Amino acid sequence: DVQLQASGGGLVQAGGSLRLSCATSAFDFERGGIGWFRQAPGRGRDGLSCINPHDGEKYYVDYVKGRFTIFSDSAKNTVHLQMNNLKPEDTAIYYCGKLDVCDRWFAMNGAQAWGKGTLVTVSS
Repeated sequence: DVQLQASGGGLVQAGGSLRLSCATSAFDFERGGIGWFRQAPGRGRDGLSCINPHDGEKYYVDYVKGRFTIFSDSAKNTVHLQMNNLKPEDTAIYYCGKLDVCDRWFAMNGAQAWGKGTLVTVSS
């Protein structure tokens, strides 16, 4: 079974940066995608970005475009989410998930498998 583990969260001031990592095992980087999602208190799980590591195709939701960057490191079986210019409203638990494919509908479709999340707290 595919296993995923998100890490890299922490406490940061507004305007700061964090890099999250999604370590995978048994995930075939030659097929499928990885997505990043988050869940803020009192909200559902929202999709942020995804990538198909085998062809590099990426998608971002509008409110993170220009601030977040997703990239993969196939040699380390890891997908990263670089988050810059963080805002207090970015405070949430961040999760990575396995996707059948990264496409424009990834946020609506959700993931087929989830890892444990990592908490990001942005102070004002």
